[in-house]
Amino acid sequence: MANNSEKIIAAKFYFDGGYNFWDIAKGVTIYDVATDDLKKFLDPHWYKFPAIHPLWYYSFGLVYTVFGIIAIFGNITVLRIFSKFKSLRSPANCLIMNLAIADLCLMLSMMPECIINFFLGGPWIFGKLACEIHGFSGALFGYLQMFTLTVISWDRYNVIVNGVSGNPLTYQKAISLILFGWIYSTAWAVCPFVGWGGYAVDGILATCSFDYITRSMNNISHIVSATVVIYFIPLMLIIHWYSKIVLAVVHHERQLREQAKKMNVQSLRSNQEDGQSAEIRIAKVSVTTVSLWVLAWTPFAVITNLGLFADPEVVTPLVTSLPSMLAKTSCAYNPLVYAISHPRYRECLKEMYPWICIAAKEKKKNKSDDESVKTEHTEKA
Repeated sequence: MANNSEKIIAAKFYFDGGYNFWDIAKGVTIYDVATDDLKKFLDPHWYKFPAIHPLWYYSFGLVYTVFGIIAIFGNITVLRIFSKFKSLRSPANCLIMNLAIADLCLMLSMMPECIINFFLGGPWIFGKLACEIHGFSGALFGYLQMFTLTVISWDRYNVIVNGVSGNPLTYQKAISLILFGWIYSTAWAVCPFVGWGGYAVDGILATCSFDYITRSMNNISHIVSATVVIYFIPLMLIIHWYSKIVLAVVHHERQLREQAKKMNVQSLRSNQEDGQSAEIRIAKVSVTTVSLWVLAWTPFAVITNLGLFADPEVVTPLVTSLPSMLAKTSCAYNPLVYAISHPRYRECLKEMYPWICIAAKEKKKNKSDDESVKTEHTEKA
């Protein structure tokens, strides 16, 4: 084990870039490589862990860069197309635009400092206030994303399952839900600034998020409450609504087949897509939607609670870095799931960017542009 003077010298070489890229000096800890300013607000939990190999930082920096570019391009494209084509300006699509805004804001407010820190070798260089703002941005736009996804699920359930018996989503209702989502998300995100919970630098030293290490009742109550209200309840609602959608479509398809059998015809549908039934298509999208939600946010919800209740040795810097990255990558694939799966969006995307080679079906001449909302939502689902 290196003595203090050797560790200080090794840490200086590590931070200044004079280290061997493939071999870090033994005994160098995260505390040793942290800047003096960072040490002032670095939780003691991280002091004992060995310094992270630079290859990890560069790898994370590359991943964040790729996903950041995809997310920014994808969400800007969604906003541009939905705002340009009048046929896409429906109340339901206002929710998709709000989702794109949340994802875009999350990327723009968090990616630059993440990438800079990772490619500079890790230690947070922007100070405590910037760290708290970074954590606040992640919470605000992450909460807004999850709220919007929940409302989108409810809207699809309301239209497909309830049909004409349900209250259709109007522009006034959509705008009201969006405004409520912003207020609701801001209220939860600002809690650490008013004394409930906190934001802190993560163990990998390149990002900041919730303080899931301090085991005070104040911090525990904040993390647990946010997990239940922001993650668990919306997840249960989304699973419930998409399950109802699949069951409703399966029942509807069964009725169509029975009616077709009575009429001695093969099918009552004239637009079967390669023989694939509607319930299979909707089941696929439903499973994909729920699976991506679980993939993005479950690891992060688990790690924030592990830090409070599990053995502290389990919460290592690298273990905490993956859930944070997965949550952010949701911003890259949300445009694919919630926008590109929309048939009209694909048609408009092909018109605006023909070089992308989007496989969009040509509209039939006898097909009205004013389809029923239910048909649009079913196809979109």
